[in-house]
Amino acid sequence: MDQPIYAVGDLHGHPDQLERVIALIDDDGGSDAQVVFLGDYVDRGPDSAGVIEGLVDGLESGRNWITLKGNHDRFFEWFMEDHPKQDPHMIIGYNWFHERIGGLTTVGSYGVKFRGQTRIKDLHIQMKEVVPSAHLTFLKRLSLFHETDGIFFVHAGIRPGIPLDQQDEEDLLWIRHEFLEDRGRHPKLIVHGHTPIDRARHYGNRVNLDTGAGYGDPASVAVFEGDKVWALTNKGRTKLKP
Repeated sequence: MDQPIYAVGDLHGHPDQLERVIALIDDDGGSDAQVVFLGDYVDRGPDSAGVIEGLVDGLESGRNWITLKGNHDRFFEWFMEDHPKQDPHMIIGYNWFHERIGGLTTVGSYGVKFRGQTRIKDLHIQMKEVVPSAHLTFLKRLSLFHETDGIFFVHAGIRPGIPLDQQDEEDLLWIRHEFLEDRGRHPKLIVHGHTPIDRARHYGNRVNLDTGAGYGDPASVAVFEGDKVWALTNKGRTKLKP
């Protein structure tokens, strides 16, 4: 890999964090730097619409950005279909509007207000009226992964032992324990988000960049150049070692 590539962890409705990490990247690598966003742009934070708008604006202006799909982004995408559907991976009793999931904050970011007894079909009608078509197109065009010669970027992770070109969408968006607890060597370094931790960490076979933006903590960005990895902060690059 001749040029550095940057990766940004979960943003969860915080456009201020999007602006912050973009500024860090621009200062380090310039406005033409290649950036991979690892998904989960919506839910929990106060302005999911603002995050999507910022990403749409960047893509339309020609930024060298790659936007991956997170499970929360798929919640939103599926709700906005002609007939809203529930994610079958969800635990019984949970749905996009459960307080732990955060879909209501996404709805609110588009200015939609409703009473407690509102039916999902009526909320769906309201959202279809106000969500810009560019936001819907953005959600539909999100990629499940991006890979280079030595790195595989994905939202949640991979299922160990399965070739990268045979991975299942559910695992790419949802997997945790089977992936996180595996210490074996993967075909490539896996760079992911999805599971919040206290700081960006390099585990040897994977790098986790979800540092809890959905819970009010700063989002993380890392730089990958050759076989070297750095966390990027307002103090510059900090080497991430296994």
